[in-house]
Amino acid sequence: MKYKLGDFVRFVDEKMEGFVTRIIDDQMIGVTGEDDFEIPVLASKVTTVHGYEPEGSRRLNNIEEEKILAGAFETKGVYVAVANDAKANSVVHFYLINDTSFQLLASLTTDTQNHFRGEYNGILAPKSAAKIYSAQLADLQLWPKFIFHVIFHTKNNVEPPKPLVVVEKLKAKDFSGAKKQVPLLNPPANGWLIQLDEPELVIDAQKIKESFFRPAEEKAAINKPGEEIDLHIEKLRDDYQFLNSAEILRVQLDYFQKALDAAVVHQLPEIVFIHGSGNGTLKNEIHKILSRHQKIQTFMDARKEKFGYGATKVMLK
Repeated sequence: MKYKLGDFVRFVDEKMEGFVTRIIDDQMIGVTGEDDFEIPVLASKVTTVHGYEPEGSRRLNNIEEEKILAGAFETKGVYVAVANDAKANSVVHFYLINDTSFQLLASLTTDTQNHFRGEYNGILAPKSAAKIYSAQLADLQLWPKFIFHVIFHTKNNVEPPKPLVVVEKLKAKDFSGAKKQVPLLNPPANGWLIQLDEPELVIDAQKIKESFFRPAEEKAAINKPGEEIDLHIEKLRDDYQFLNSAEILRVQLDYFQKALDAAVVHQLPEIVFIHGSGNGTLKNEIHKILSRHQKIQTFMDARKEKFGYGATKVMLK
């Protein structure tokens, strides 16, 4: 299969073009156009659009001279970034980010149940990025194990670190944090960053000893909640695409419980929880909790002209 996820292709027999968003088998691929509809097509019926370069990627010449960098020589900063494709949101791209002053000789190998495949190899200039892999977002649980090998090189009088060998099996929890601006991508993009050259953990025995004799810290202050709490998952987590329905429900209920507890602490007379209509699962779970809560006077559907049946108004004692 000569095509990869994220490739921009044009149909041979039709006036259509789009991005490869699925590799179905050795002959078939899925192509998504501007209407976000994925079309199965024979790989022989499309052709690569020459000259098109995916967003965020940068092609480097293997004999490119190492950049002369101003300021301090940066020895740390090798990352893998995972970001959604700007055109095909169902696809994510992996970028190797070199935020150091070293030249990197890097390779990526995937391990799918002991089936190994070389995915990328190249020389990465200082302060640059390269796209190294693409995958379907919905197939997160099926993603392979990633094996990174990185060697550091410089013509400067700086001792290079030991070569990196990092094995990562990414899971949904690795994307639990908020998206950040991915450095060195052009155009800029937000994604999740995983540092491959994290500093070694140094255990300070004296600090550990002192912690046993440290007085108990005061409880953290509980912030006063707003009058309306939106429980839609896209408002609570940036990584909601990676969560299954059970995980989404747990996140929503945890957020609901914390907001309800804060309302009780601050003695609010009422609070509205926006849960949406949907299939009613979240609403039913919220009503179960409210019906057993000793500090709840009553609860009801919030203003139907504003929320329909997608919100619950809670009156506290």
